[in-house]
Amino acid sequence: MRLSRTNLLSSLLSAILVLSSCSTTRYVPEGTDLLNSIRLEAVGEYGHDVNKGQLRNYVRQKPNSRWFSMLRLPLATYSLSGRDSTKWVNRMLRSMGEAPVLYNERLADLTCNDLQQELRNEGFLNARVTKRVARTGKKKVGVTYRMELGEPYFIHHIDYEIADSVIDKMMATDSVNRLIHEGQKFNVSLLDNERKRITEFLTDKGYYRFHKEYISYAADTAQDSRLINLTLFLDPCTNEQHEDTLHTIYYIRNIRYASGDPNDSRIHLRKHVQSECTYLTEKQPYSSRKLQNTYARFGSLQAVKYTNINFLPIAGTDSLDCDIHIQTNKPSTISFQPEGTNTAGDLGAAASLTYQNQNLFRGSEVLSVELRGAYEAIKGLEGYSSQDFLEYSAQARLQFPRFIIPFVSHQMRQRMNATSEVSLIYDLQDRPEFHRRVLSAALRYKWNFPHRHDRFQMDLIDLNYVFMPWISDTFKKDYLDSENNRNAILRYNYADLFITKLGLGYSYNKGHFAIKTNVESSGSLLSLASRMFNANKDADNHFRVFNIAFAQYAKFDVDLTRSFQIDNTNQLVFHCGFGIAYPYGNSTVLPFEKRYFSGGANSVRGWSVRSLGPGKYKEKDGRINFINQTGDMKLDLNMEYRTELFWKLGGALFVDAGNIWTLREYNEQPGGQFKFNTFIDQIAVGYGVGLRLNFDYFIIRFDLGMKAINPAFETEDEEHFPILHPRFSRDYAFHFAVGLPF
Repeated sequence: MRLSRTNLLSSLLSAILVLSSCSTTRYVPEGTDLLNSIRLEAVGEYGHDVNKGQLRNYVRQKPNSRWFSMLRLPLATYSLSGRDSTKWVNRMLRSMGEAPVLYNERLADLTCNDLQQELRNEGFLNARVTKRVARTGKKKVGVTYRMELGEPYFIHHIDYEIADSVIDKMMATDSVNRLIHEGQKFNVSLLDNERKRITEFLTDKGYYRFHKEYISYAADTAQDSRLINLTLFLDPCTNEQHEDTLHTIYYIRNIRYASGDPNDSRIHLRKHVQSECTYLTEKQPYSSRKLQNTYARFGSLQAVKYTNINFLPIAGTDSLDCDIHIQTNKPSTISFQPEGTNTAGDLGAAASLTYQNQNLFRGSEVLSVELRGAYEAIKGLEGYSSQDFLEYSAQARLQFPRFIIPFVSHQMRQRMNATSEVSLIYDLQDRPEFHRRVLSAALRYKWNFPHRHDRFQMDLIDLNYVFMPWISDTFKKDYLDSENNRNAILRYNYADLFITKLGLGYSYNKGHFAIKTNVESSGSLLSLASRMFNANKDADNHFRVFNIAFAQYAKFDVDLTRSFQIDNTNQLVFHCGFGIAYPYGNSTVLPFEKRYFSGGANSVRGWSVRSLGPGKYKEKDGRINFINQTGDMKLDLNMEYRTELFWKLGGALFVDAGNIWTLREYNEQPGGQFKFNTFIDQIAVGYGVGLRLNFDYFIIRFDLGMKAINPAFETEDEEHFPILHPRFSRDYAFHFAVGLPF
């Protein structure tokens, strides 16, 4: 008897529930207890001032992990194993699972001490932490750590006792950057951060031998007061005669470059490239920040394997000699990569051969040349002489680790990390329906500033020439020339086209928050020139360049991602993506490559790729829905709960919403135009569960999505709200992808 997909899924969920309910105390010895739960309880009116999530890091013992904070499946998996460790199945279950965490009285007492010390470091000097152990079941206990905070202490006055007059004057000019101020809550971590800040400030000013142990504090509290008088001491330097002296500012005397490869004494980098990557300067004070920038700049060169910088103090002087050892990588590599392909069930194969030179002109210029070929057997096409898809492509990219722009000064080059890229791509596609050729050329710049979290990109030149040398008679008859089926979007995207793009992108990524934006336009300069010179238009009212119509549009995209760390193994992530593109002037339709689609592994996962929208449009001809199910505007809203399971496995629960729309009314996409009074009702919603395999360098992702609200329905029945009337065979979509969705 065959199980349906719905029954199979139900059986799988039931098995998980049964497994998680198995005895979790099987391997808990008599006289001991399983640590079932821990809880931090802050007592007092200042309880909201402490971060319990951060304080949990000081708990010496944590309970066994739970899937989605509910199911203790790793522990249940371990409990399924037999006691005979010679059997492979028992060893496998134990390696996949998690041994029970047994409550330890000593570790609990140490946790009380650690929590109490941390609370006192945070300004609650009278804090007291006790534990309460309660039985929660047979062989199970829960521990509550009760934190009686008391009232916090505050800094009343700060004195500075600096035994070096030169440093005293320097620090006075830097007072605006001080981390500790009068009136602040007393915090030991903040005091230590101020020591680090002062040390970085002084080592950046030439104090090569200065370290934070020269800085100390004294704190004095008045009786019956919660105010602290703080004194910062900066000790003098001690010479060889054990006499107190001023700290020495060291200057760079010589900068010398040498090969770090014992088998090759040559440095395979031009001298001006070495100089450009070196922020330290001869006859100038030593600087720790410039040292780090030098390491970072050499490390960004693909030609460099590693860099080692040493300083040699000159006895009896305030001078340093700087030796920079550079070892370069092998310049050339060749790689071959075969792959299998599956496009909507059509199987095929592809292979690519790549040559890369990482040091073309001895300046870490990277030349990459790739040749690729692909074959695919297409099924289900009728009326075509061939059933095969062939593709050949060749691309060459040359990347420079600097701006290739005239009039850029040496200081400007050192102020930012920049790359310039020139690329040329030719792609040949032969399908049963048509032959397509694409020639692309681009010049783009990418740059960022050291110690900042944002990046910039400019596509100064991006030219794309799309040429259709042959279209089959069957395809013309069915879709292009028939009076009953004149699809404007299809016709536009199967004609010769010239795209000239100018774009600017910006991205910011700092831990739990990321934003990415991009704006681009095409055809504006060509349109202006055509109007200035009164150029003629063709039969479709399009200006032409070299007898080819050019695209004209403006496009804007933005992506926002915000994550919240619940604890060490659980995370909640929100994502919002919005994009809009408007064809105008010489175009009434966006080029296919610039149109938006919805559904798929990185969008609304209840739908397969390119199967949602626009608006409430419902698919009619599956052979050309890759064209009809595209739009000019896109909205994605995603929420994902991520959890670590065990081994390298992670899980996710997600809810997605969004759709695409057209900005113009197209007859072949009824219901697809964006309108303010209807777009809310046309937002699709999906939900599902995911599994992740985290191999550190990359993540393999499996997502099973289900439709919840479907805007493309014909009658008000269960098709509109599948969440109320789920049908697995109709409403599911399975996705396989590499990397996280956002």
